[in-house]
Amino acid sequence: MKLKLLFLFTILVVLTASCGTSSAPVDVSTEEPTAIPVLTIMTHDSFSVSGEVITAFEEKYDVDVQFLEAGDAGTTVNKAALSKDFPLADVLYGVDNTFLSRALEEGIFEHYASPLLEDIPDQFKLDDQNFALPVDFGDVCLNYEKAYFEENDLEPPSNLEDLLKPEYKGLVVVENPATSSPGLAFLFATIGHFGEDGYLDYWQSLMENEAKVVNDWETAYYTEFSRWGGEYPIVVSYGSSPPFEVIFAEEPMDEPPTAAVIGAGSCFRQIEFVGILKGTSHRDLAEKWVDFMLSPTFQEDIPLNMYVFPVNQNAKLNETFAKYLVIPDEPATLAPDLIAQNREEWIQAWTELVLRD
Repeated sequence: MKLKLLFLFTILVVLTASCGTSSAPVDVSTEEPTAIPVLTIMTHDSFSVSGEVITAFEEKYDVDVQFLEAGDAGTTVNKAALSKDFPLADVLYGVDNTFLSRALEEGIFEHYASPLLEDIPDQFKLDDQNFALPVDFGDVCLNYEKAYFEENDLEPPSNLEDLLKPEYKGLVVVENPATSSPGLAFLFATIGHFGEDGYLDYWQSLMENEAKVVNDWETAYYTEFSRWGGEYPIVVSYGSSPPFEVIFAEEPMDEPPTAAVIGAGSCFRQIEFVGILKGTSHRDLAEKWVDFMLSPTFQEDIPLNMYVFPVNQNAKLNETFAKYLVIPDEPATLAPDLIAQNREEWIQAWTELVLRD
């Protein structure tokens, strides 16, 4: 009897085990899929890049790139400085040479010597410690409408001094440096060319020659500039403006209707930089992003999106730029630390002289 009961118990155990067994493996893991890391890039509001370029980076490194617009260049640096103990992003792009010293003094960047720096000319490298690496540049220059000077049998200006001549009286429109980036750059051009002791005398003479001041570039170029129906055939704009007139023309044209004045000291060069923000939790990805911004893939995408130009000498320009862009050999320069120390004082002195009642 005992043997019979033991036999029946064994059969029951086997049947129970058989009924509870599945032919498919059971996943008992409680681990969640690994999340894709997010790399945050703080930029100024004028940042723009093609979607396919960003996608190429994301797919190559399996990362989600997000952009945090923080205002103009000065505001962007201020926000990064105020949050440096708890950084809002991993990388900052858009600080230029007019605010570079402030960024370096605040210690917001981590050192990184990208291998791509070897492809960038030394003239663009303003930080020898490699906290801020150059990405692009643009020249703020006087532009003039060719047709006006041809029709009036007048030679176009070739330098800043020409604007003080009687024949150029009432022909120039400029932007307020307190409210306009190109206006500020043009003020720096006059300081770089005439010196701290001479720039106000220049502005005094320029205003006596009936130059007009407006608050922003859009008003100066598209309202006051004679090329677009205004009364002033000379305007403070960009060295890149003439080729853009061709690229964005509604009707095809053989050559730009405008030209830039690139005489010695008449333009001011703006250089924009990128840096890895101190405290990033994605240091490796941040380095890869910096390398990417300095690579030909990103550099060649810059001009038609941000209207500035690559610093990587291996990047190729659109053929229209290659044909019509003129780059000044001797732009006016000011040391970043000199700008940082005197920016507000210079603007205030200009305001009291030019905008006084």
